[in-house]
Amino acid sequence: MPWKETQKMDRRIEFVLQALQSPNFRELCQDYGISTKTGYKWRERFLQRGMAGMEELSRRPHGHAEALDEEVICQMVRLKQGHPHWGPRKIRALYQRQHGQGAPSESSFKRVLERAGLTRRRAVRRSDQTGRLASGLRADKPNDIWTVDFKGWWKDREGLKVEPLTVRDEYSRMLLEMKSLQDSRTDSVRECFERLFQRHGLPGAIRSDNGSPFASRGLLGLSRLSAWWLVLGINLERSRPGCPQDNGAHERMHRDVRQELQAGRVGCDQAAFDLWRQEYNTERPHQALGMKTPTEVYRPSERAYEGTPQDIEYDGAQTRKVAVGTGVIRYYQEPIFITTAISGWSVGLKPRSDGMVEVWFSTLLLGLIDLATFSFQAARPGGLEAVEQEEKKCDL
Repeated sequence: MPWKETQKMDRRIEFVLQALQSPNFRELCQDYGISTKTGYKWRERFLQRGMAGMEELSRRPHGHAEALDEEVICQMVRLKQGHPHWGPRKIRALYQRQHGQGAPSESSFKRVLERAGLTRRRAVRRSDQTGRLASGLRADKPNDIWTVDFKGWWKDREGLKVEPLTVRDEYSRMLLEMKSLQDSRTDSVRECFERLFQRHGLPGAIRSDNGSPFASRGLLGLSRLSAWWLVLGINLERSRPGCPQDNGAHERMHRDVRQELQAGRVGCDQAAFDLWRQEYNTERPHQALGMKTPTEVYRPSERAYEGTPQDIEYDGAQTRKVAVGTGVIRYYQEPIFITTAISGWSVGLKPRSDGMVEVWFSTLLLGLIDLATFSFQAARPGGLEAVEQEEKKCDL
């Protein structure tokens, strides 16, 4: 077929695909420079004969790669209309789930949906250096790491503030919770996590940002909530201040929430959040999972939640209780301030040969006590090695 005739053919196909979902048919005809009579003629031929109806001025080979069956195209368009924020790859995966193998290629989905005006090419951003956590911890299986954050707030149709708490398994992408809480205080968030631990078991680590109630400006960013996680044997992972890319996958999920819920100004109705979470977990395929859904990958943790222990046990170490309210311990009758975030819990003390005493809270080294002055030196975020390196610098 001559190039010009092929171009005309493609333009007709593009027009009829948009006409199937355009709210203003007359305006669409004006945009394409045709009369409404011609527009109705093209649309009617497409509905009756599919792609063949567009071959008025030329004869395209029947085996051409673009000659998709009419019903297939309609199915593609309907699936996209049902999931307007999904890309062609996810729509194709959903098509395969519903119709089995033999689905059109991903490029065919891109072409059809672009011509129908249902997708647009994404602007390519220049990627700067991606931030990494200092520990470099990555999830190798479900429940290795959970990520948590509050979705930035918005106002619903009634003007009420909405700010759901979201908890997600890093490996499987399973959205474990999307909860509209009355407030973001420690007790409210802790109750939510207790229910999650009872339902799914305990994760190996929890990654959060440096905001309240997950962290504080105190010793190593410890808060009452994160201290409780440590008591349960859960390690802490933090993103760097001002670096949301350290928790990028969670932020990407929040972008979906912004597009699909916040844009529609959904209210505080927990049922709406539950419905969105169910679709996210059971219907939405993920490229990183080989186009599987999170529920197909996620498994409950082997570490069952048995409640909060009375205190922490330290093998072979002295223990001291941190005074409630003051954050002080007594060592050789000397008061030493540690942090109020762990008030009521015990710390483990391990004397060293150099006259220093390591102060541990669960698996976290808090710092060192200098027996010469009974002063407490807080650990650096890097842990014991960072403290020792700082001491060496001072000695030099």
